Amino acid sequence: MTASAEERGTAPSTPPVLTLSGVSHTYQGRRRGTPVLRHVDLDFERGVFHTILGPSGSGKTTLLSLASGLDRPTEGTIRFEGRDLGELGLGRYRNRHAATIFQQYNLLTYMTAVQNVTTAMEITGAKPAGGGRRSRHALELLERVGIDRDTARRGVLRLSGGQQQRVAIARALACDVDILFADEPTGSLDEETAAGIVTIFKELAHEQNRCVVVVTHNQALAAESDRVLTLRRGRVTVTRGRPGAA
Repeated sequence: MTASAEERGTAPSTPPVLTLSGVSHTYQGRRRGTPVLRHVDLDFERGVFHTILGPSGSGKTTLLSLASGLDRPTEGTIRFEGRDLGELGLGRYRNRHAATIFQQYNLLTYMTAVQNVTTAMEITGAKPAGGGRRSRHALELLERVGIDRDTARRGVLRLSGGQQQRVAIARALACDVDILFADEPTGSLDEETAAGIVTIFKELAHEQNRCVVVVTHNQALAAESDRVLTLRRGRVTVTRGRPGAA
């Protein structure tokens, strides 16, 4: 169990990397709107592994979509390092500062696993630490999440759901970004592989000083994070440490 940032004595003293202020979101139907988020005020910090818990329909994926720049809030503002995302540009924010592991994978189905990872690096301009070829770095990342080199060269449509999920995780890890978002990233994985992915999330937060934000139903995964956010009826409550802790 990794201690929280406060317990490690490394609670962030710098401003939050991402701030949501008065954020509300309503989906418009034919006759009336359906409110999903209600006046959310929330900070996300570097060096912290955050998880978002909540029942189905509570707005977790909506919150992730807004924070990752995939959608705009109906009301309120979202700022990256103090700058409004609308001013920064959502496309620029997603390409340079944030990466998302999608629940439905969203892989390029006409490519191999390794091509999916290298293409993401090309789009975002990410380069392997210390130089080297992107393809080699992509293969190393795929191996790290449990995809061997033979499998990495297969078309993704030939892979199982769990393998596709691992490719999606490697693709996000390949992008040199400030914030990693993930929507149920371990849902299709076996227990051993899921534990390895959680270890990677901890390393990104604690050793590389990234901000990691994961939506999950998995209480065990949340218990491994530094900060737990619980979303109910469109409102967020914050607990540091294990769920339910004071």
